[in-house]
Amino acid sequence: MKYQLAGGLTLTSLSLFAALALIGAHAQTSSRAPGTARTPVVVELFTSEGCSSCPPADALLARLAEEPLDGNVQLIALEEHVDYWNDLGWADPFSSRDWTYRQNVYSGALGNGNPYTPQMVVDGAVEFVGSHGQKARQAILEAAGKTKIPVTLEQRNANKAGAENFSVKVARLEGTTKRDAAEVWLAVTETGLHSAVTRGENAGEDLHHAAVVRFMRKIGEAKADGETSFTGDASVSLEREWKRENLRAVLLVQEKKSRRILGAAEIRIPQ
Repeated sequence: MKYQLAGGLTLTSLSLFAALALIGAHAQTSSRAPGTARTPVVVELFTSEGCSSCPPADALLARLAEEPLDGNVQLIALEEHVDYWNDLGWADPFSSRDWTYRQNVYSGALGNGNPYTPQMVVDGAVEFVGSHGQKARQAILEAAGKTKIPVTLEQRNANKAGAENFSVKVARLEGTTKRDAAEVWLAVTETGLHSAVTRGENAGEDLHHAAVVRFMRKIGEAKADGETSFTGDASVSLEREWKRENLRAVLLVQEKKSRRILGAAEIRIPQ
């Protein structure tokens, strides 16, 4: 079904065939040699608990994140819950206007028109319906074949209770567009989240999620001169309801205009 919202925003709920079997058929253990670095591929899913077409996409992202893929792929999952479904029967507890804004920026950069759910974006460069397993796998493997800028994300000692400190280093920018800026973003995701939905299109369902984005902010810009394009520290305050054992920190280096992701890293936040 489709809704026209204020300001011309179109909300689309697409009926789709589940494609999880396609992913399972192709997933296998990586054949990389010990010590070989894997190529990070960032897979973002814009979703909502109010959207009846979204649960298959949520399940697909979770499966992609858990099962090894062909080649030297390090899949970094970001499940971003938009807020424009919240007035249609169910307010998604994980939704944020920030993720809606991020999706709108992608709509302009990728030229796909109005945002919709579920929408999957791979490495900021290609978008498609988020429950399409075959397209997801193909886009991930293609992205893994492209060179990424080496980045380092490390945890430092906390300086106060509930705050986590991180050290960030981005290597030389290679092959970037001179007319674009390379932004550095830090995010925190949480797995294991679920909701017993009581209203809206998914009423009566217990919805389970992949790596839900809890926090994301820009911490700086990488510069094109020098062997190291960015170094810095960043602090994140962890909310009490977030389960530490399920948290990961994610670093993204992303072009501001094109939205292309140039490099990425992910680490677990130790208990």
